[in-house]
Amino acid sequence: MATKKQLSKLVRVPLREAWRHEANGFTPWLAESENLQLLAEAIGLSELEAVATEHLVGDFKLDILFTDGGDRAIIENQLDKTDHGHLGQPLAYASGVGAKRVVWIAESFRQEHVAALQFLNENTTEDLGFFGVEVQQWRIGDSPLAPRIGVVAKPDQWTKAGREQAR
Repeated sequence: MATKKQLSKLVRVPLREAWRHEANGFTPWLAESENLQLLAEAIGLSELEAVATEHLVGDFKLDILFTDGGDRAIIENQLDKTDHGHLGQPLAYASGVGAKRVVWIAESFRQEHVAALQFLNENTTEDLGFFGVEVQQWRIGDSPLAPRIGVVAKPDQWTKAGREQAR
């Protein structure tokens, strides 16, 4: 007689349950080298290095300023579903620090915001890139939380390069 295998259920844990506060919880976690590497692998960048967290840009605080192979880049975090306010914030931060990459992280993305990021990627120069990244936390039983990083928008460098050459 075959033995019955015991399987556990994979359970999604809301980001706000894992981290109560974005600036004091999620941002420091993401800025750790090993977690930036998880992000780098997901979005196809290689040399991410945190420069500062909660970095002042004018009167506002940029979540994470980092470098990508020498270029300045930024991360704007959101522990909930995307909203219009968070769409504008990374644009202001990017212009304030001269960033070449903008990474907007949220638990989930509204389709309008994915479309906005795709529009920016299609209508900006080849050296600029906008990424939309969903971060989820999962658990099996009493196991530690495990992140799942999914990319919902990213630049299409091949198309951008072709457009730049055609100009």
